[in-house]
Amino acid sequence: MVSIRVFGSNRQKIIPITRELRSIVKYSCSETLYEEGYKGEFEVSVTFTDNDGIREINKEYRDIDKETDVLSFPMTNEGEEFTVDPETGCKMLGDIVISIEKAIAQADEYGHSFRRELAFLTVHSMLHLLGYDHERSEEEEREMFGKQEIVLEALGLGR
Repeated sequence: MVSIRVFGSNRQKIIPITRELRSIVKYSCSETLYEEGYKGEFEVSVTFTDNDGIREINKEYRDIDKETDVLSFPMTNEGEEFTVDPETGCKMLGDIVISIEKAIAQADEYGHSFRRELAFLTVHSMLHLLGYDHERSEEEEREMFGKQEIVLEALGLGR
C-alpha cells in the first residue's frame, strides 16, 4: 500500500486552489507512486505560483531566467535512499512548483482541460522526484513520457 501527504502552498492569485484541485494533485502523486511500484508513506511539498514566481525560482536555482510550467526539487540525489521525516516516518520526495498561469495557457494551447494539465504537470514532476530525467537521452524521454500517459490513463485523464 502507498500513501502520500501533500503539503501545499499557494503563492498566486489567478485562481482559487480548491479542494478539487488539491485532490487532483494528491491523486496524481499517489497514482504515480502506485504505478511505479512504491510502497509505504511518502510526503511531497507542492507550491502553486504564477509565471513571475516560477521565473524567479528558475533563475535562482537553475540560473535560467525564464518562466516554465513546473519545477522539481528532489530530496535525494540519483541512487540515494529517501530521507525519512523523523516526526512522521514518511519518506520525503521533495518539492514541486507549478505555475498555474502557465498550466492554464498550456491547457488552452493543447486543447484539453486545466484538470488534465494540472495532473500532467504533477505526474511529470513526481517522475522527476523519483529519478527520471527526459533531458538525459531520447530513450529516457520516451520512457518518462510513456509512464506519464499510463498514470494519466489510470486517473481517467488520458488523451
